[in-house]
Amino acid sequence: MGKRLRRERSVCARISPRSRYLAPHSTFCCYEEDVWTAIARFLSGRSLVMLALTSKWFYRLVMDESIWKFACLRDLQVPEPKQVTFKWISLYASAFDGSHSYMFRQQDKHIDWMRIGAFSLDSSLALLTESLSPMGILEAKNEDKILESGTYCVLKNIRTGIWIADLQLVRCPICDLTNCEGTMQTLDARHIELFLNKGYQDGKWVYQVVGAHDIKENTEAASGAIFDVKHLKDSSTSGLHLKYHVMRAGADGEVVSIRISQQLL
Repeated sequence: MGKRLRRERSVCARISPRSRYLAPHSTFCCYEEDVWTAIARFLSGRSLVMLALTSKWFYRLVMDESIWKFACLRDLQVPEPKQVTFKWISLYASAFDGSHSYMFRQQDKHIDWMRIGAFSLDSSLALLTESLSPMGILEAKNEDKILESGTYCVLKNIRTGIWIADLQLVRCPICDLTNCEGTMQTLDARHIELFLNKGYQDGKWVYQVVGAHDIKENTEAASGAIFDVKHLKDSSTSGLHLKYHVMRAGADGEVVSIRISQQLL
């Protein structure tokens, strides 16, 4: 009698039903380029860099020039220039990486600095003055004589576009330390592309004195201003609304904080 062969039972693979909660939505994709482009417009430069490092897809999206152009103009609060030489991501880094002109020149004289803001120059002609109001020169009968007096300095052939203004605290080169703290303030304005130019990086571009004069009478304040000659005669604002705020230590306590706000009418 032959040996009965034992029939082996085949193992059937079972597939568990796919949960409907895990199934991808048929009408939504997390990699929607238009959606993320819109979201990127609300992100800071640091957040954009962090997003770009998450994946190749986000890197390609974030590296688009339009995103960095929008971020740069938004954070500097300036209008779009006619043209730029460098990429917008490089311009953004140059403006917001914490660098200033004394990091490349005269480091031993630098003490501290702060960012004032940014402005645009539409013409290649600018007026430099210690007055915050150019009305004196506009109301004068002979503008040429006032310019020649040295009170004002007119610069020609200025590179138009976005400019960045910083306030620098540096060591004064002429002060007697026994009578003076040995410091001076400098209004430092530069074109947004300056630090990216090879001529500046290799030290070929240097500062030159183009004007100087002394104010021997008593002055109430030390100030400096740069005006675009093209807009000197533009109509001024209709006025300002000022408010004075104070904070007291309790209802009848001492004043511990003061605010003065100015609002355009």
